[in-house]
Amino acid sequence: MDEESGFVTVEGIKLECRHIFFDRKKEAPTLVFLHEGLGCVDLWRDFPENLCRSLGLNGFIFSRQGYGKSDPVSLPRPIDFMHHEALNILSPCFDAAKIDSAILIGHSDGGSSALINAGGVKDPRVKAITTIAAHVFNEELTVKSIQKAKIGYESTNLRQRLKKYHGTNVDCAFWGWNEVWLNPKFQDWNIEEFLPIIEVPVLILQGSEDQYGSQAQVMAIQNGLSCPNETVIIEKAQHSPHLEKQNETIRSIVTFMDKYITL
Repeated sequence: MDEESGFVTVEGIKLECRHIFFDRKKEAPTLVFLHEGLGCVDLWRDFPENLCRSLGLNGFIFSRQGYGKSDPVSLPRPIDFMHHEALNILSPCFDAAKIDSAILIGHSDGGSSALINAGGVKDPRVKAITTIAAHVFNEELTVKSIQKAKIGYESTNLRQRLKKYHGTNVDCAFWGWNEVWLNPKFQDWNIEEFLPIIEVPVLILQGSEDQYGSQAQVMAIQNGLSCPNETVIIEKAQHSPHLEKQNETIRSIVTFMDKYITL
């Protein structure tokens, strides 16, 4: 397995990316990793490589505009920024990365984007989805945790720690995420309308102690989907079970893919 780091250009925007090649000649879906609201390529750490190895698949990771080493984005972000990226950017990103078949692995906001794309675009290249701590509506628990993050960014070393990964995009990344989620107009944000339209298999993963979303999120996704789907709650994990309980998370994804996808 080897890797190549660089950039793809989508709609005139340079996006930082990393290709993971388990087998360059293999005609099988590529795992496409969609990061969280404060994430980027590097903040996935070693999870993509380990999941690619476990499934024997190639991978593609990219930082959305305003994150990591990607081009910056103007602030404030619009309230519908997730809809815009899922409906207008993700599929062109497949084109730029030359991905003919994809399995989406979305964490938090990335999981929400995966659901919007699968329901709203119905791109035939998307064969399955794994959501990790995805949101489909805004809730009090989420807002309270994001308020705490704002305090931490302003009064602790959180900004410095994030700057290691986002560089000059650090304020763009943080405030672009934080200000939208705390905007009163975002209180009624909801993407459940996309769920019944999704046709590909969906694995719903969440930590039992997720501080950013209750298990009402899981129930809403389950109840909204009509496609094949399964749910796994990772015990003693918070918002990032793929990092906190990586072995259990990978095992759950592998079991799901073996059942629903021909690799």
